[in-house]
Amino acid sequence: MQEKILILDFGSQYTQLIARRIRELNVYSEIIPYNKPISFDASVKGVILSGSPFSVADAHSLRMDLDTLLPQRPVLGICYGAQYIAQHFGGRVEPTNKREYGKAQLTNMVSEDILFKSISPNPQVWMSHSDTITAIPVGFHPLASTESIAYAAYKKDDLPVYGIQFHPEVTHSLEGLQLLKNFVVDIAGCQGSWSPNSFLEDTVQQLRKTIGGERVLMGLSGGVDSTVAATILHQAIGNQLICFFINNGLLRKNEFEEVLEGYRELELNVVGVDASQQFFDALAGLTDPEQKRKAIGRVFIEVFEAQAKQLEGVKWLGQGTIYPDVIESVSVHGPSVTIKSHHNVGGLPEKLNLKIVEPLRMLFKDEVRKVGAALQIPLAILGRHPFPGPGLGIRILGEITPDKVALLQKADAIFIQQLKQHDLYDKVWQAGAVLLPVRSVGVMGDERTYEQAVALRCVNSTDGMTAEWSHLPYDFLASVSSEIINSVKGINRVVYDISTKPPATIEWE
Repeated sequence: MQEKILILDFGSQYTQLIARRIRELNVYSEIIPYNKPISFDASVKGVILSGSPFSVADAHSLRMDLDTLLPQRPVLGICYGAQYIAQHFGGRVEPTNKREYGKAQLTNMVSEDILFKSISPNPQVWMSHSDTITAIPVGFHPLASTESIAYAAYKKDDLPVYGIQFHPEVTHSLEGLQLLKNFVVDIAGCQGSWSPNSFLEDTVQQLRKTIGGERVLMGLSGGVDSTVAATILHQAIGNQLICFFINNGLLRKNEFEEVLEGYRELELNVVGVDASQQFFDALAGLTDPEQKRKAIGRVFIEVFEAQAKQLEGVKWLGQGTIYPDVIESVSVHGPSVTIKSHHNVGGLPEKLNLKIVEPLRMLFKDEVRKVGAALQIPLAILGRHPFPGPGLGIRILGEITPDKVALLQKADAIFIQQLKQHDLYDKVWQAGAVLLPVRSVGVMGDERTYEQAVALRCVNSTDGMTAEWSHLPYDFLASVSSEIINSVKGINRVVYDISTKPPATIEWE
């Protein structure tokens, strides 16, 4: 049975980061809402209570049954979790004069406690709270303080229950990973045996048991998540998996043919469906971004459904859902879990009366890539930048036509190819070109031109929730601009987007 650490989510912005840090220790972690009943089977080795935007002093603060929890397993309360434990057992938590946010140094550490094993005497930690513990309960003792906080860390006298008022999961807590390791390995007793290979072995066995001899249908995008999910399914059930790769006419230049060839090399059972004209017909005359998205989604379902009806014995729909999609769909105010609609392929499971199978639903993006590497999926696929489901349909502002798509495909191909040639592609998170609905005057040779403009977009990010524009070298941008203008007839101006997210979005529509 796979050992795991449970993280009870009270709504902190850092909860996902706690899970990621623990997995860096080769220990499986799982996030659940704070109020979800816990089954303490042998797999659960320890429990972490997350931080929260709420105050324990609020009348409607988030609460759970600590009396039942604490005797069961080792517990680490972080920030709100620490304050909640302290208050619950009779301690005092009060608002501070000002919000404590930023770097601090631990002092008065009880270095011999196992929580601080291999940690320097005065480590830097990261604070982020507006309440503080001003008195710990009877039966608890302090483990550390800071210049402004008397109880930066504490422990229950008779149980492995710890509270800390700083965030070890953020990189600004310089020895935070060591502290988490001390809790997870030395206090909770985890062995640290979880790895991409162990995940693969367990998942393949479980898929074979769950699916049996039934057939699975899956739509592929050419991206990392769907490719890795399909490859795992193929390893588990072979040609019981049937995949569709639909050309909506809005892919990058030569992408349909190149991706199909890549899938054949992986020996996946893939059917290529060129439905370009159906998508162009549905998009004719549409300029509103949301209407375009809906049209693309509607036609995708129609094409997928028509192809699926030609098959017999299909009982499952495979999807490339990953863990952040699952987590973002869980409310800390209730235990219900609903995957976001765009990850359910627009209602296809209900339309086709299929059960859903999601091999990657418990993995983060970087873990998906590690599993893909273990499956020997080519780096050309594993290293691909994210690409939106509607494709170039949301990178062409205004009405979409085949001519505009061809124009943008050429400009985009030059941009991406030059990023690769200059060893920049793997150093940025996402890049692409955007065709603008404006024309501008230019001069080429002795002729006056009046042609279109493209914007280049290139960002750095970790998860797409926030993004910083990439500071590409001026010489490189000049080279790309020159190549696009000289090679793509119909474009005479290139601009570079230097907007961050927020307030802007990565995509223009």
